[in-house]
Amino acid sequence: MLVFIEKYRNPDALSAYIRQKIIDPQEKYYVLLDEIQYAISKEELKNKDNPVKLYSVLNGLLHLGNVDVYVSGSNSKMLSKDISTEFRGRGDIIKVYPFSFSEYYRASGKDKFDAYNEYVMFGGMPYLLNLDSDDEKSEYLAGLFEEIYFKDIVERYDVATPGILRELASALCSSIGSLTNASKISKSIKTAKNISIDPETIGKYLNYLTDSFLFSEAARYDVKGKKYFEYPYKYYCADIGLRNARLGFRQQEETHILENLIYNELLCRGCIVDVGVVPLVERDNAGRRTQKNCEIDFVVRKGSKQYYIQSALSMDDQVKEVTELRPLLNTKDSFKKIVVSKSYGKSWIDENGILRINPIDFLLDEESLER
Repeated sequence: MLVFIEKYRNPDALSAYIRQKIIDPQEKYYVLLDEIQYAISKEELKNKDNPVKLYSVLNGLLHLGNVDVYVSGSNSKMLSKDISTEFRGRGDIIKVYPFSFSEYYRASGKDKFDAYNEYVMFGGMPYLLNLDSDDEKSEYLAGLFEEIYFKDIVERYDVATPGILRELASALCSSIGSLTNASKISKSIKTAKNISIDPETIGKYLNYLTDSFLFSEAARYDVKGKKYFEYPYKYYCADIGLRNARLGFRQQEETHILENLIYNELLCRGCIVDVGVVPLVERDNAGRRTQKNCEIDFVVRKGSKQYYIQSALSMDDQVKEVTELRPLLNTKDSFKKIVVSKSYGKSWIDENGILRINPIDFLLDEESLER
């Protein structure tokens, strides 16, 4: 029986209710608590020095030998970070993503090309499979973005300027896969909307959007120096359909959308994903040595393995070919290298050992990193 009564947002009332149901020490009990952030007060959220009462309740239940506790919520900070500190090895983290393309394809019953076109437009929110028309899907995604995600963030964090939060979300959706930081976004909003907002507030709002699973942040990694840059970062939408709905389905830049789809797919596969930076030394016409940084779209780690991936919508001309391959070839190491492009039909490995593969094959084949 599912129970949702507002009084159980109070941890003491919740604890009393659960414990009165645990009556037989020989029986196994399973406690499932959804959206646990509503049982944590705003004061506890704001003041990190205050103990979170709900965690004491959960810890008490974990000490009962016949109880398994499952909690879920839409805020990463209260789940992943606190599980590692508050529950010290007594909890496991399971991240739940929207449908990957392979999951959407299998559930949709469509031809893989039709499924891909649908997925690129509307993303992988499971409820979409219950909707028939494009209008229904568009309306559902727009409502989900505004009524669920935004209202939740504004209420949870007492956001003083929700209009700025909306502008920030729109800016991130419009520039997925572009390097940016709080200062740059602040200036951009000032220029575009004539609204002044300090970088500190933008940085705080960025944390809200990533902690609430709307966006993911990818850091830049120096492949040769084996170190991270402090800034800028790239931001990707957790679901491409939500991104498109936020922009009114007006900005369908498939180049950036493809990059976002690959990034999300890699996260679904349990990979750690960074943006790669490779220094490239060249000589100018006078023979002087110059150095510039080239970018690899993704440096991917899974366990002890590492991969380099370039996302390129088209590879139909020589200039594009040289641009995309240069950073891969200049890593000077033996890690697997992959180019994902719609220019390719059947996948193959070229003379440099680089796998060339089209997006549909890459997304559908869960072993495509090892091909």
